[in-house]
Amino acid sequence: MRELLGLALRRNPKRAHLLVSNVLGKHVPQRPATVHGAGVRLGRRVRELLGDEAAARAVVLGYAETATGLGHSVADGLALAPYLHSTRRPVPGVATVGGFEEEHSHATSHLLLPEDPGFLASTGPLVLVDDEFSTGRTVLNTIAALHRRFPRDHYVVVALVDMRSPEDRARLDAFAADLGARVDLVATAAGAVHLPDDVLERGAALVAAHEAAAEAREGTTAPTGPEAGPAPTRVDLGWPEGLPDGGRHGFTPTHRTRLEAALPAMATRLAAALGQTPDTSAAPAGTAPAGTASAGTTPVAPAGHTAPDPDHLTAPAAPDAPAAPAAPAAPADDPAATPRRTAPALGEPVGHAAGPGDAPDGPRAGGAPAPARPLRRVLVLGFEELMYAPLRIAEALDEALDGVEVRYSTTTRSPVLAVDDPGYAIRTRLTFPAHDDPADGPGPRYAYNVAPGADPARRFDAILAVVDSAADTPALHAPDGLLAGLSAHTDRLVLAVVPSYRPQTPPTPRTVPERQAPPMHQPSYEPLRGPDFSSYAPEEVGWLLQDFSHVTLEAPTEEREEAIQSGGAHYAESLPVEYQPNERYQELFRAALDTSAARIARAVGAVTETVLAERSPRPVLVSLARAGTPVGVLMRRWARHAHGLDLPHYAISIVRGRGIDTAALRWLADHHDPSDVVFVDGWTGKGAITRELSDALAPYPDFDPRIAVLADPGRCVDTYGTRDDFLVPSACLNSTVSGLISRTVLRADLVGPNDFHGAKYYRELAGADVSEYFLDTVSARFAEVAEDALADAGRLAATDRTPTWEGWAAVERISQEYGIHDVNLVKPGVGETTRVLLRRVPWKILAQRGAGADLDHVRLLAEQRGVPVEEADDLPYTCVGLIHPRYTRGATGADGKTVGTASGTTADRTADETADKTAEKLADTANTGNTAGKAAGRHERTVAAR
Repeated sequence: MRELLGLALRRNPKRAHLLVSNVLGKHVPQRPATVHGAGVRLGRRVRELLGDEAAARAVVLGYAETATGLGHSVADGLALAPYLHSTRRPVPGVATVGGFEEEHSHATSHLLLPEDPGFLASTGPLVLVDDEFSTGRTVLNTIAALHRRFPRDHYVVVALVDMRSPEDRARLDAFAADLGARVDLVATAAGAVHLPDDVLERGAALVAAHEAAAEAREGTTAPTGPEAGPAPTRVDLGWPEGLPDGGRHGFTPTHRTRLEAALPAMATRLAAALGQTPDTSAAPAGTAPAGTASAGTTPVAPAGHTAPDPDHLTAPAAPDAPAAPAAPAAPADDPAATPRRTAPALGEPVGHAAGPGDAPDGPRAGGAPAPARPLRRVLVLGFEELMYAPLRIAEALDEALDGVEVRYSTTTRSPVLAVDDPGYAIRTRLTFPAHDDPADGPGPRYAYNVAPGADPARRFDAILAVVDSAADTPALHAPDGLLAGLSAHTDRLVLAVVPSYRPQTPPTPRTVPERQAPPMHQPSYEPLRGPDFSSYAPEEVGWLLQDFSHVTLEAPTEEREEAIQSGGAHYAESLPVEYQPNERYQELFRAALDTSAARIARAVGAVTETVLAERSPRPVLVSLARAGTPVGVLMRRWARHAHGLDLPHYAISIVRGRGIDTAALRWLADHHDPSDVVFVDGWTGKGAITRELSDALAPYPDFDPRIAVLADPGRCVDTYGTRDDFLVPSACLNSTVSGLISRTVLRADLVGPNDFHGAKYYRELAGADVSEYFLDTVSARFAEVAEDALADAGRLAATDRTPTWEGWAAVERISQEYGIHDVNLVKPGVGETTRVLLRRVPWKILAQRGAGADLDHVRLLAEQRGVPVEEADDLPYTCVGLIHPRYTRGATGADGKTVGTASGTTADRTADETADKTAEKLADTANTGNTAGKAAGRHERTVAAR
């Protein structure tokens, strides 16, 4: 295991350590045959597992960015299957057919952009390839996202090392069992990493302690003047026209055959370029030294810029021209003159022992250039996701350069601490700006173990940088760019550009039925406002969202619940059908509002005064859409009523398990001081969103992660109006009390890495809208409660409000007592219980014994849905809603307990009959439905059962 892996620290708030592979070709330069061979051997094992017939129907999927080359190499070993890798680079004109989240990664969102939209629609095995498994969560996220749209019965998971814990292994087994699919695992080695509980804190402290020294060593800017390194020389690879540069849009066995045929000629051109001895004594920056251009090369210039006059260069040779000598004539005792050495054993330090005749690096005293060293060590450096093409080029070059040690690695976006110590995996680091106009904005990029550090034997005599044309930009050639950084650490620098493949043919029609919306337009990046989006007045709130009103996103509640609990979908990927209550329920809402309006107004005043006194005198209110938005509007109205303040208010999306909308965060940071931002929600349940926000904002320390809420029955925040668990009437309804806006949507085919999350505006429900009625009724009570609200705020200021998380502890206890074993299916508090009854599949309701009118609407909804209400004496909440555990369609009957176990069983038939009776009852007592659903021809029983 130690031969395969090293260990390093990285700057990542989610994971402190990095397992550094010695055979992946990412962070540690390695012989290309070793890198390619590791993947090919895994692919051959997969083919042996599947057999030729299944292997021919399989699809191989690799993970960006680290495993793009490994996945492609596995596909080479499998030989019969096409290959696709995920990407973080959106490509205009290419539709996204799926995506998933890598929760621990530095950049979490993955897109799938196959040229053929039906690429993943085959029923053959899906082979998922990553460099290492730490927890297996990424695999679960991938399978869950893809299985919903492209179901299959066999998955094969492949990695170099499997480092999962027994609990992680059991989780994958249970997931596969629930999915009803076979999941095999193939790995080169297995092991474990044991980390202390405080690893994140200790890792961050170590990084902070070493960071300043590491940055001083890494040499981000190339030397200038007489000490400048060699100017880079561009080589025309002769890349075959129309051949994909990798697997971003798909790579077939036919493509592989074309590449194999073209590699020898590419290696010949590169060998000729590297065989020249550059003279850097008089070369201005950005040009090749006089007389150094070789066959097939030109002085380098960024894409779109003019290179020096080619008439003054030697003519390029034909593609099949013989290679120039690999190096100038060397003394007999020079290592370059000896036959090529075999690759060192795994774990052997990169480099060679310096001989007595080795010249020191760099210019001599007085600025005179040192004699050029013989070509002994060459590095082929790939670029982020572009790993496979540089790897195969390096392998071919290794064959062409006899007696020269060729190594291969790639640049990366992952920040890792560098410490120049022989026992540490990341010895040196070059830092440079991103040079491919990334969708998530500019940022630093890194090349590890390229600079020699304190050991001159680690120096590369030549570096061949291979990028795709999308990354051949002025930033690549800038004084602080990658090429300048490389130039400072080598005698020869060559640039080869692979044309970025762009699918030319229009997408073919999909061949499999699926609920798939078209790709979204680029958002305006300005807040949406009423009346164009929401029924709120435009000054009340700006929605940092995309408008998905024209996209059909609603799914039947029973279908959503089954998909969510099986792991086949995330709750934010679809919308529940909007529940429209009957007149009896609407009357109950109005009565509850009349009764509680003063109580709500008092809590609004108390929390707003607390925010103004403790957080900011002019806060920027940012409500968590959509439950927090009515409260945000009320807090804004209180500030205007009591202090004459006109506070900005925005609504932003946060999704449990997926985090906050980072595009919206960037918008806020661009337009306001992040220290003034106060996040607002309606109430707390067990505190899941409180924790989600805290985790999501960890990489953004300028934002305060504390939420201000109207009510905190879960005792998990320190800024609130009350901790009583009482009826907030805005929880009684869905969009019709929230500006006619749906809950937010986050789905990879609709939301790109740089897009706002989305939501729908239900204009057709305007006749039932009570959003302004709710706000006006509460605001009308501000004057009468002002004195009490100020007194409450004063008492809160003198109170120890430290969160105790009592609610979370209670939820864990209830989950165990009722055999649910999933805290996400326990929804505490009046507001959360109401949500369960409105848009989930409820199992039962636990009510505090003697609870009064606050639960009238809960009892009515429970009666209409046939859900039992059980009274309890030891609840810290007024009530708790339990979502049906282990849900399958037809599982919930009037008794709230029936669970279907197999198709056609007595339990299933009983559940279906009970559901029919419940639906008939609902059809008589409530008007539920959705215009889009009816238009789609859904049966009335299905609509009612929602």
